[in-house]
Amino acid sequence: MLSAVRTVVATLAAALASACAAVEVPTAPAVGSLALTGDIVPAHDPVLIREGSRYYAYSTGLGGRLPLTARYSDDMAEWHSLPSPIAVIPDWAREMVPTARGFWAPDVERVGGQYRLYYSVSTFGSRNSAIGLATSVSLDPNSPDYGWRDEGLVVRSSDDTDYNAIDPDFQIDREGRHWLVFGSFWGGIQLVELDPATGIPPPGAQPRRIARRDAAANWAIEAPFIVEHGGWYYLIVGFDHCCRAEQSDYKLAMSRARDIGGPYLDRDGSSMLEAGGTILLEADADDRFRGPGHAGYFLDRDGEEYLVFHGYDSRNDGRATLRLAKLGWDEAGWPVIEGNPLQ
Repeated sequence: MLSAVRTVVATLAAALASACAAVEVPTAPAVGSLALTGDIVPAHDPVLIREGSRYYAYSTGLGGRLPLTARYSDDMAEWHSLPSPIAVIPDWAREMVPTARGFWAPDVERVGGQYRLYYSVSTFGSRNSAIGLATSVSLDPNSPDYGWRDEGLVVRSSDDTDYNAIDPDFQIDREGRHWLVFGSFWGGIQLVELDPATGIPPPGAQPRRIARRDAAANWAIEAPFIVEHGGWYYLIVGFDHCCRAEQSDYKLAMSRARDIGGPYLDRDGSSMLEAGGTILLEADADDRFRGPGHAGYFLDRDGEEYLVFHGYDSRNDGRATLRLAKLGWDEAGWPVIEGNPLQ
């Protein structure tokens, strides 16, 4: 009797294996053991934050023409859409940038008892740009404390400035001073001090350049993010060109400095003010996700560190897709990507 049962079980197992082999089961994009599923497209210029047990990601809308995209996850793996935190361009921003059709490249951080969401308003290839600020007590749309209030202009640029006021990243240095790093092409990456009480530069504060590429590279640098680790400030930026689907040659580069204001030097000691920069993440021709770029840093409560960024999915018409990479550090103190989040 036992032999007969084993025979039946073996037959059923063989039949099941045969059936599974006949059906192609799609595989989800993975980061190590973490697979990303659900609402992960479009996700251009993403940033990641946690409130309570829930993770929230915000990113540029499709083609920069939609409101900011918002999504949440309870495990960093399966993502769900949320209402946009800002659905309408404020009057002040529309007056400054009348050709704008949406919001770009947000950054969000908790400061005191509220969240500060910085966002960009611009048009492609223009220096007529502005960075604004919105605040909310909660990120959860179901919370009675939820509700984004626009606080107005933070920084603006025009054809009269050599920098472009987009791609904001908010930082607090080890002395407790508040900063905004931003910039795209032209005059490169800028740093300006903020009033901690308002999140806006105090009167007289002027941006200063901390990184720039040269004409040989078509001035192609943008999307800065600063990470503090081991007594250093690490500046992660995007090199080259986004927004060309799987033909995008975007990549992540890095440098570091002892002071948040620089000077930022790469692994070889070259200055970021003189077109320096060491590549951190770049796609190969065989990688599924091309043009990895616009990274944000996220430190989880368990001590795990991540970069959140977008990659253009060569298997899905080159659409910008949410990606996560586990971040480690080598013996020399430089960040390294664990595994290959581009496969």
